[in-house]
Amino acid sequence: MRREFPWGTSITLEAIVATLSRPLAVVTGASSGIGLELARQLAQHGFDLVIAADGPGITDAAVQLRTLGGNVEVVRANLATVEGCQQLEQAVELLGRPLEVIALNAGVGVHGDFARETALADELNMIQLNIVSTVRLAKWASRGMVARGKGRIMIISSVAGTMPTPQQTVYGATKAFDLSFAAGLQYELKDTGVTVTAVLPGPTDTDFFRRAGMEDTEVAAEKAKENSPAEVARQAYEALMAGKARVAAGNFSVKMQGALARFMPESFKAAQHQKMAEHGSAKEKH
Repeated sequence: MRREFPWGTSITLEAIVATLSRPLAVVTGASSGIGLELARQLAQHGFDLVIAADGPGITDAAVQLRTLGGNVEVVRANLATVEGCQQLEQAVELLGRPLEVIALNAGVGVHGDFARETALADELNMIQLNIVSTVRLAKWASRGMVARGKGRIMIISSVAGTMPTPQQTVYGATKAFDLSFAAGLQYELKDTGVTVTAVLPGPTDTDFFRRAGMEDTEVAAEKAKENSPAEVARQAYEALMAGKARVAAGNFSVKMQGALARFMPESFKAAQHQKMAEHGSAKEKH
C-alpha cells in the first residue's frame, strides 16, 4: 500500500514500518578510521545511524554508509564544545526514536614533550573531546536508556590507557580516564538492562598518527600497520553485542598487551612506549 502525502512525496506504509522497526545507533568520530568502520558494522547489522564529526569527511562517510541500507543522519559538529554536543543531542531527540546504541569514539591525540614542545591549548582541547564530551554524551544517552531499561554504550579507550605514555602524556591520561569511567559506569548500570563496553584498540592503521604528527615514529610506521580499523571495529561490535565490559581490539599482540599491562611495572611500560613514540624511531630500526 502506498500513501501520497500533501507535499508530493509517496512512500509505502511497509517502508515506514521497516524504518521505525530498525534500531537507532549514534557513532561519534565517524568520518574515517575506527569510527567509520563501527558505523559500517552497525549499518550492516540493521541499524539506522546518526553519525557525527567535525569536518567535511562526515558527508562522504554518509554516502558510503547509505549504500548499506537504512537511514543515515549527519551531524557536523565540534564535540569538544558544549554547543557541538548539544547539536548532536538535539538532532537525535528530534527523530523521536529510542536510542539503542551509542559509540563514543571521537578523539584526538597530541604528541611531543609535555614541558618543552606541546601547546597547552591543544591539550586542553583534547581533554574536552576525549573526556568531557564522552562524559556529557554518556550522561545524556544513559538516562534515556535506563528509563527504558535497554541500551548499549561503547566507549573507545585505548591500550595506551593502561600505561604511562611519554611523548603522549596527556593523551594516555585521557584514555586512562575513559577506561576507568567505562568500568565504573558499567558496574553502576549492571542491573538496569544497559551495558557499557570499553574498547581498547592498539595502534591502528588510521589517520590518527598523521594528525598527531607521529608519522616518523615506530608506533605509527610499523605497529599501526598490523591492525586494520575494519578488524578492530568488528571485534568491538561483537563485544558490544555480547555485553562484554572490556575488549582489547586488534591482533594477538594487542590482546596480550591488554592482558599483561596490569602486571608490568609502570617504569617498564613507560620506557617501552617512549622508544616507540619518539620522533625518528621508525628509521632507527633500519
